[in-house]
Amino acid sequence: MSARNSISRRDFLKLAAVGLGAAVLRPAIDVLAQQPSFPDSERLGRVCVGKIDLRTRPSADAPSAGVLYEDAVVPWLREVVGETPLGRVNRRWVETDKGYLYAPNVQPVENHPNQPLKELPDTSLGKGMWAEVTVPYVDVYLDNPPARSPWLKNSPMPRLYYSQILWIDQITTNSRGQVLYRVNERFGLGDILWAAAEGFRPITADEMTPISPDVENKTVVVDVTHQTMSCYEGNSEVYYCLISSGGKWDAEGNEVEKWSTPVGPHPIWRKLVSIHMIGGTTGGGYDLPGIAWTSLFSGEGVAIHSTFWHNDFGVPRSHGCVNARPEDAKFVFRWTLPQVPYDPGDVTVSMPGGTKVLVVE
Repeated sequence: MSARNSISRRDFLKLAAVGLGAAVLRPAIDVLAQQPSFPDSERLGRVCVGKIDLRTRPSADAPSAGVLYEDAVVPWLREVVGETPLGRVNRRWVETDKGYLYAPNVQPVENHPNQPLKELPDTSLGKGMWAEVTVPYVDVYLDNPPARSPWLKNSPMPRLYYSQILWIDQITTNSRGQVLYRVNERFGLGDILWAAAEGFRPITADEMTPISPDVENKTVVVDVTHQTMSCYEGNSEVYYCLISSGGKWDAEGNEVEKWSTPVGPHPIWRKLVSIHMIGGTTGGGYDLPGIAWTSLFSGEGVAIHSTFWHNDFGVPRSHGCVNARPEDAKFVFRWTLPQVPYDPGDVTVSMPGGTKVLVVE
């Protein structure tokens, strides 16, 4: 982030209380700042935990090379195998220009600003489009307070993150000449947001075309013991990746069977290009907007879906769902049945459902 053009997240929070009285007197769209400057690197990493230590080598026991806070964005030079921190499983570390970061706490991101559209396309839902965040993060401002969603209530500076997909239904320009998109989640809790348009890339119809649509015998196998997911056409494995399934233990080591991903064969019964997920309880709950490439296969909410809040794939991390990298969740979304029309971007089918997801231990 450029020191000349912006203040740090921490400084912003210190000033927030002082400036609150003045801010509420101005429309949210007129206080939106320009997008921050991110490091000039093809690959970047965003810190997705509250605080993280840079290390001089890929080990938690190495001397500290500094401290980074949530949403800090750094060059991602390469990923290396290092020492496993106490109580963790992954050995992956990210080499940056200033030291090493533990990879599970760093979201891989890129920075691809977009040319804003002048007009939204017509759809069956009215004017609007699905759009993906293609920058490390974009600040959002609430148009219709008070906030309804916990993620907005609990964040003094709410943001949307790289790879999230949202529904955009309006375009405007603020007094600074900045083009803004209005985010109005189709399956959210009613919060309406404004954000810098350059942070969003319209999803195209080509991105949702089915993969191998003529193949009838397809199965997704989720192995919760090895934390992997494989896609089979007959007996041939055509896709393989690491995932994070539901865990049987919470952060304190207490057994929580209700968080386990349900074992057995389950048909995919609904698919959505984006959904707002909320559940759990205080202290162990979650509230996540813009969950992309979602394929529901068990109960009312267990799904294979894109994940932006951690990079700990290969380790159980979810409350029952199958967390996957955006590109992996997108492949499953396109490859499995039912097929999803570009407009409106979601479909539900009756039993016996679509492609089987076989969860094995």
